[in-house]
Amino acid sequence: VQLQASGGGLVQAGGSLRLSCAASGRTFTGYGKGWFRQAPGKEREFVATINWSGGITYYADSVKGRFTISRDDTENTMYLQMNSLTPEDTAVYYCAAARSAMAARTINEYNYWGQGTLVTVSS
Repeated sequence: VQLQASGGGLVQAGGSLRLSCAASGRTFTGYGKGWFRQAPGKEREFVATINWSGGITYYADSVKGRFTISRDDTENTMYLQMNSLTPEDTAVYYCAAARSAMAARTINEYNYWGQGTLVTVSS
């Protein structure tokens, strides 16, 4: 079972990136999913989450209104559209699948993690 995050890169402040998280080895239909990030020297923090149907989403206050989480279960893939990026968004972004169908905001609610993709926002 593997979650593969991709789409990171270097972007200027104000720019956009779209992260993808593709699952292999099993389907995560029926499970909540989420994105977390970890900046250098900081703890991993919650970014966004989506429930099993895609009908419920939650965002960290720092990204609300700029980031959009979505999922396409026909492709077994989750996305994070990131707009109006700032240098404070620089981090390794991790995707994860939750233990339940709910949208989940804490690390211990997840049991499958991707390897991370680096997002660097230059000023």
